[in-house]
Amino acid sequence: MSIDLYGLSRVVGEKGVLPQRAKQLDPSLPCRESELLIDVESLNIDAASFKQIKGEVGGDAKRIGERIQEIVRERGKMQNPVTGSGGMLIGRVKELGARHPARELLKVGDRIATLVSLTLTPLVIEEVKAVHADIDRVDIRGHAILFASGIYAKLPTDMPDTLALAALDVCGAPALVARHVRPGMTVAVLGAGKSGALCLAQARRKLESRGKLLALDVSQGALDLLSGIGLCDVALKVDATQGVDVMEAVSQATDGQLCDLVVNCASVGNTEMATILSVKDGGTAIFFSMATSFTAAALGAEGVGKDVTMVVGNGYVPGHAALTLDLLRTEPQLLQLFGTRYV
Repeated sequence: MSIDLYGLSRVVGEKGVLPQRAKQLDPSLPCRESELLIDVESLNIDAASFKQIKGEVGGDAKRIGERIQEIVRERGKMQNPVTGSGGMLIGRVKELGARHPARELLKVGDRIATLVSLTLTPLVIEEVKAVHADIDRVDIRGHAILFASGIYAKLPTDMPDTLALAALDVCGAPALVARHVRPGMTVAVLGAGKSGALCLAQARRKLESRGKLLALDVSQGALDLLSGIGLCDVALKVDATQGVDVMEAVSQATDGQLCDLVVNCASVGNTEMATILSVKDGGTAIFFSMATSFTAAALGAEGVGKDVTMVVGNGYVPGHAALTLDLLRTEPQLLQLFGTRYV
């Protein structure tokens, strides 16, 4: 008999629907033969999701925790009903099903980070221990289930868990940037958070000192941090919801040439046109923001007659975890930045 590779048996009341699209999952025990059971320590909530929840409840840490518990209780997973996004988690392996493919690679007690979204991960929260609103992290007591198709990474022993969690949460972003950046390009990264910093570091490495690297964010403080460690050639303080203003700033910074590649890592909505307008004709836009609207991007590009290739980052690129951890290990100032902001 074939194994339940994608966790279809955990979907409640919707035959044939995959867990990510399901309204509700069944997170109940026991662990099944093709599953991995995790004692969860921390959830790293997607930035767009955390921002939305924080705004909805007024920023109070206790109410943030209660709202996250409420969502998980209703849906059997952490999937924000407004943004549709989730996040990822860290914890310890508690049990390995007899037919789970990691059975020969992991053992009970190993500490891992899941590299699939919480939007498809069956989850139970028994207690919220702490809410770290400044880094979008929630410490909990509970359990989660990883399907046979679910990807994961063993937590590194040479850096703090919270630092590794912050980086692994967005490790698909720099890995995809590595595919698209070539020496001589002009590259802009929209958003100066953790994914933005990693994308800038990877782009700088791929440019090999030939090209131009722009960082864009609404926070001057965040830009100063990136500029201070040499992650960009130009830092532009802009409101990414104002597409024309962003285009004009980028145009001025690039002598009217605009960018070969723009990477959107913003955590707010309505930034599609800032991205598209900043790309030159024939260029590429990569959208990593979970606040991105496909409709706004597709129709927006058509509406302004922009010949742009648009790529949606799906969070998975082969080798993405190793690439991201290597960036931190080989870029001391980047590691220090992550240590200061996320530990």
